[in-house]
Amino acid sequence: MKPTGLIMIVAALLALGGGILVRKFLPPVEHTSSPSSLPDFNLPDMSGNQHNISEWQGKIRVINFWATWCPPCLKEIPEFMALQEQYSAKGLQFIGIAIDDQEPVEEYLAKTKINYPVLIGGVTGIALAHQLGNSIDAVPFTLVINRQGQIIHRQPGEFSREKIMEIITPLLK
Repeated sequence: MKPTGLIMIVAALLALGGGILVRKFLPPVEHTSSPSSLPDFNLPDMSGNQHNISEWQGKIRVINFWATWCPPCLKEIPEFMALQEQYSAKGLQFIGIAIDDQEPVEEYLAKTKINYPVLIGGVTGIALAHQLGNSIDAVPFTLVINRQGQIIHRQPGEFSREKIMEIITPLLK
């Protein structure tokens, strides 16, 4: 096994354990008390092309950190796809950041045709999620960013359609 593979397995186990603990013992995170700016970052897509998060500036961005080994992550994706289709014309843009190696993500995407950009974060994605407020390294971890580029909501753990709609509906107007 490659050293990076072992690191990913350990990180995955820590993230899964953190996510379980969050769901059991901590109340859900609500809107951040004051919006903070989304920092600039680049990650590759499945073809290796680098994408800067500012590509989607001016849109309402829902950035979802997920993994192929995470059941709650996989449960959210069909709902995210439906919302992407329903609200893309109103400026909503989902962006998936897989904290996996490329191979398992390719296998998953071959079965599930996600209709929004998926970037490969790997270990860098785990560190990025932590930098963006995922202090307990939970997966899934989702951010909602307004059109001005400010993080207005951080969601460790599963994000229900109802909760997403409560947050994005005022932004869609």
